[in-house]
Amino acid sequence: MNRGLARAIVGVLGVALVLLGGRTVTGQAGPAQAPPMAEAAFKNVQVLKGIPVNEFMETMGFFSASLGTDCTFCHVAESYGNWEKFADDPPRKQTARRMIRMMGAINQAYFNRRQVLTCYSCHRGFERPKVTPNLAALYAPQPEEPDDVVTQAPKAPAAAQVLDRYLQALGGEQRLSTLTSFVATGTYEGYADTDKRTVEVFARAPAHRTTIVHVPAGERTTTYDGRNAWVAAPPADTPVPVVTLAGGDLDSAKLDAELSFPQGIKQAFGEWRVGLPATIDDREVQVVQGTAAGGSLVTLYFDPRSGLLVRSMHYADSPVGRLPTQTDYSDYREVAGVKMPFRWTVTWLDGRSTIQLSDVQPNVPVDAAKFERPSVPTPRR
Repeated sequence: MNRGLARAIVGVLGVALVLLGGRTVTGQAGPAQAPPMAEAAFKNVQVLKGIPVNEFMETMGFFSASLGTDCTFCHVAESYGNWEKFADDPPRKQTARRMIRMMGAINQAYFNRRQVLTCYSCHRGFERPKVTPNLAALYAPQPEEPDDVVTQAPKAPAAAQVLDRYLQALGGEQRLSTLTSFVATGTYEGYADTDKRTVEVFARAPAHRTTIVHVPAGERTTTYDGRNAWVAAPPADTPVPVVTLAGGDLDSAKLDAELSFPQGIKQAFGEWRVGLPATIDDREVQVVQGTAAGGSLVTLYFDPRSGLLVRSMHYADSPVGRLPTQTDYSDYREVAGVKMPFRWTVTWLDGRSTIQLSDVQPNVPVDAAKFERPSVPTPRR
């Protein structure tokens, strides 16, 4: 399927969200900031009012993934390269609004306002929902689709036991506590832009981190200060050059922060439970799920042999469905006596990217200005 234009709208934000990889820094985080709403940033918003910009943009990715299309399926073709044209009202965009209202009405009338029916429930990656059962698909082996919500499995170990083994596999809590900052460099490769770009990561415990990807148009920056998170990208790449993150995306930032300095992982989330084993790349893994203070879910997958984390899943809510993001970790290397993944691959509804670190400098000074709200990026000349 063609995802070129979808990348233009939601890809940059997705890049930013997946780069919220780690919590870092001593010092006070700034006061919580209210994010701008979608109707304040975009023209002609009618049924998706009252949600933050980041949630609005990710909702566009949910539409794209549910229907297996790109953004010009609903928006006019001239939108590519002209952000103003996204406000136009072609027939399919008007149909999409009716579908959102219909879905909301069904959930309200039949499911007590719970979000049971979504775009994906019917479309399943096709432009039009299927009407007639497919006999070939009916009798063919179907891939397992695990439930988002994990329940405590009978005879499974306690979550604390799995998490303790993970901390021990990384080097032990005492060594983890000695890692107070790091500066890393490497390469970033996107799902559409396959050229390898330089990436820098600046981090300091316990709650600050900035990641910068250097692209031809300028810099894509993601900053998390322990309470607030922002995404900045060149104006040519996004209709909103600086986005304040909210909701599940902030919970995702917290998850990535805890996994970068993980000695506090057990206290960072609540209601931990261990589910039935799952399979990743033909290997059985242990499944542990927790709940953030805001109610969003985080699922962690551990190699039972090494105890190391191989995958995390986190979910953000939207008006039309739950938004999953998957991160796979590999290439663990020792840095200052602590094992760190040097490679992580992030998959979200509208794409996939890979960061490969080549150098990590532990316990080095990091200027506090690195973790302030980023400014609008200046295009390269």
